[in-house]
Amino acid sequence: MALPGSLGRLPANRALVSHCTHHHITVFLLTFFSYSLLHASRKTFSNVKVSISSQWTPSYLNNTALELQPYELWNSNHLFPNAEEATLFLGTLDTIFLFSYAVGLFVSGIVGDRLNLRWVLSFGMCSSALVVFFFGTLTEWLHFYNKWFYCCLWVVNGLLQSTGWPCVVAVMGNWFGKAGRGFVFGLWSACASVGNILGAFLASCVLKYGYEYAFLVTASVQFAGGVIVFFGLLISPKEVGLPELGTDEEGSAEEDANRPLMDDNDADDDDCNYSIQATDTDNQPKAIGFFQACCLPGVVLYSLAYACLKLVNYSFFFWLPFYLSNNFGWKEAEADQLSIWYDVGGIIGGTIQGLISDVLQKRAPVLAISLLFAVGSLFGYSRSPNSKPINAVIMAITGFFIGGPSNMISSAISADLGRQDLVKGSSEALATVTGIVDGTGSIGAAVGQYLVSLIQENLGWMWVFYFFILMTSSTVLFISPLIVREIRLLLHERYPRMLAG
Repeated sequence: MALPGSLGRLPANRALVSHCTHHHITVFLLTFFSYSLLHASRKTFSNVKVSISSQWTPSYLNNTALELQPYELWNSNHLFPNAEEATLFLGTLDTIFLFSYAVGLFVSGIVGDRLNLRWVLSFGMCSSALVVFFFGTLTEWLHFYNKWFYCCLWVVNGLLQSTGWPCVVAVMGNWFGKAGRGFVFGLWSACASVGNILGAFLASCVLKYGYEYAFLVTASVQFAGGVIVFFGLLISPKEVGLPELGTDEEGSAEEDANRPLMDDNDADDDDCNYSIQATDTDNQPKAIGFFQACCLPGVVLYSLAYACLKLVNYSFFFWLPFYLSNNFGWKEAEADQLSIWYDVGGIIGGTIQGLISDVLQKRAPVLAISLLFAVGSLFGYSRSPNSKPINAVIMAITGFFIGGPSNMISSAISADLGRQDLVKGSSEALATVTGIVDGTGSIGAAVGQYLVSLIQENLGWMWVFYFFILMTSSTVLFISPLIVREIRLLLHERYPRMLAG
């Protein structure tokens, strides 16, 4: 009599636990908090938009500003005649950042597969911290305000921040096999949401002293994190004499869990887990090319789906505190703290949905169900009353169904795609595939940030939420071929077990 599916996979889960060492825990925590710090510095910008907009507009339009004389001297540095134009420019900066971030992701994935991942990640963190300091702190201290200077700094910041995600996903892929990957990566991908929470907390704590101190604190912490990563991160088990993934004798315990994500047949792989970044350069295989990675099964469809989904997720990331303050009239610090609940929902959603996808060994059906619920939650949140408790609950539910799938695509699914059987002969693929998926998603998010500010200005916030519903539905449409394929495989696997039972 065949074992039920969940029981049959218990050996793989036990293998995951038995192979976990203190090195695995250290790598998990270092990569987790390194990307959290990168996200915290991004979140700071979205949390202080109201303060920046006030600083960039004349004092007679800003009730909180002191009226200093002579007026011409003290107001000559204001960039915009009114708050509407300042808000539009803030949206433009978001778009500029995400476009440069997207371009950088395509390049960083390829670079990360060819250079030492620790060096690339540490360089990106420290350099980005310096740019954030120049952008938000030094310019305010010197009272230097220039639109073109802000744009150039934010382009550079996007390029530098793009080194983070492909590198941390590749390092995690080197240390953790596909057995339990949905749960491990679902839990680990909460790093972005934890970073958002950390950024909102730090910004709200020092915002009363001026928005420049919010940038100063997050930039300082991020720079320190980059130094720690440089001296402490291990990019591969081989660096400490541990066997690479798939080379140990107990690999048969993961035979069912190690199937390629997009394999059409029902045969098991003999050795699907292998290191991406080997320290022995003599035996290191040639890295996969960009166009080869694009041609891997599932990469294009998931990339297009992620472009739509990341547009929605990042719109909440960039605009949620501003929306709460602008639409309900709540104080900026209160809006920053309330926006944390969206990330809390994303953390829980990514972990639970990743665990479910591990049990089913299928990702697409779990994504589809969550996204269908996301449509309903978006519709409900658009009609949230002027009540902070109710708003927080609906916000957390929305984060669960949007942030969860977003985390899964950007981490676990990217790792699956980069470890397919088709690239077994060229193991340097994971950072490249991750860069393609996340880079395409960032292009969609970049376009979305400009559209959000444009739709809000001309049609209002309600139409912004209709736009989000359209993009979420498009995500389901793009992955529909994968949904059909994985449901057929799931039924094909379950039917013989039902007959045997």
